[in-house]
Amino acid sequence: MLGRLARWLRILGHDVVFFRHIEDADLVDLAARESRILLTRDTRLVLRKAARGALLIHSHLLEEQLRQMIHWNRKALLAPRLCRRCLECNVPTEPVKKQDLGDRVPVYVFRTQARFRSCPACGRVYWKATHVRDMLRRLSRSFS
Repeated sequence: MLGRLARWLRILGHDVVFFRHIEDADLVDLAARESRILLTRDTRLVLRKAARGALLIHSHLLEEQLRQMIHWNRKALLAPRLCRRCLECNVPTEPVKKQDLGDRVPVYVFRTQARFRSCPACGRVYWKATHVRDMLRRLSRSFS
């Protein structure tokens, strides 16, 4: 499965659609219809004529998957802006005023953070704290 890779691509700001269960034909059709790059671990799927341009992800380990993506197209991978998409909905997040948050974030976070972003679809709130630093550290290990 590529769910973790999909999540990390969203962290990097990419528009990523992910399905746990979908028929191969439907997946190939969706990728073609929406001009998406199809990432898969399914060797049979990449052999389909209609799946031309699909990228076979070789490893089941996230760091190796990210490394493969970097070798495949580093410039495109790193082009979008970090943390600008909802990790759940894939919708672009929007800045939200701190005073408009109410009780949507923990008290400590409200006190210690100045900037917030929110998903207009699901309402999830994001902020850059130590978890972002940790994500960047993990990404830098994958880039080396």
